[in-house]
Amino acid sequence: MKSKPILLNRAEASDYIGVKSQTLAVWASTGRYSLPFVKVGRKVLYRKEDLDQFLTRRTFTSTL
Repeated sequence: MKSKPILLNRAEASDYIGVKSQTLAVWASTGRYSLPFVKVGRKVLYRKEDLDQFLTRRTFTSTL
């Protein structure tokens, strides 16, 4: 049996990755980063595993 994904609201997701909630709203509306979100009615939710993958993709060892 597959476990349920952990879903975070925009405020929780922004705390988790260290950006402002409004920044996530801008990213979602402009498509600036490939960060999936779930829209249920007016609610915007983020899967914790998607946030972890986003952080992994944005992890670098050099600025070159």
